[in-house]
Amino acid sequence: MSAPPAVQIREANAHLAALHGRVAELERRLGAAERTVRGQAESLIRKDGELRAALRELGAAKDREITALQQKLLSSEETIQKLLNVIQKKDDLIVQLKHRSHLLTKICRNRPILDNLLSYMAEGEQLSTLPGTQSDSSSPVHDEFQESNCITNQISKHKDFSLSEDDLEDQELDTSQFGTTV
Repeated sequence: MSAPPAVQIREANAHLAALHGRVAELERRLGAAERTVRGQAESLIRKDGELRAALRELGAAKDREITALQQKLLSSEETIQKLLNVIQKKDDLIVQLKHRSHLLTKICRNRPILDNLLSYMAEGEQLSTLPGTQSDSSSPVHDEFQESNCITNQISKHKDFSLSEDDLEDQELDTSQFGTTV
């Protein structure tokens, strides 16, 4: 085997040196690329951590806001329930007052009749206190009273003198039969 010529050895050495330089350049670029990638990865990891922390904080803030809104909702519902109870009480009071108003209206409509009745009763009391008068059931005035259309005998037979709404309405019909207007 013969030795390669010196030119070939120089060319091979130059080629090896160029190749070695190229490898060194590629290793340097590779190192720089690795550092860049590592830097970017570390930056992404930091940003991811910061983002996760920000999301946790945002989630915690949202949870606090949700809790505060739930408390406001519960408070509002309690207030609504209290107001509904007040409204119900007021409605009940209105019903009571309407009924009382209706009764007072009926009483006011019948006031002239009651006034006449009271004046007749006062007149009757004055007659019974006059000297020389007798309150005897055989007197002609008593007989005339018994024969009249008065309904006192019917009333005296009742144990309870309170009138229901139906009785009051019937009484209004009776007054219209006698020609009174209210």
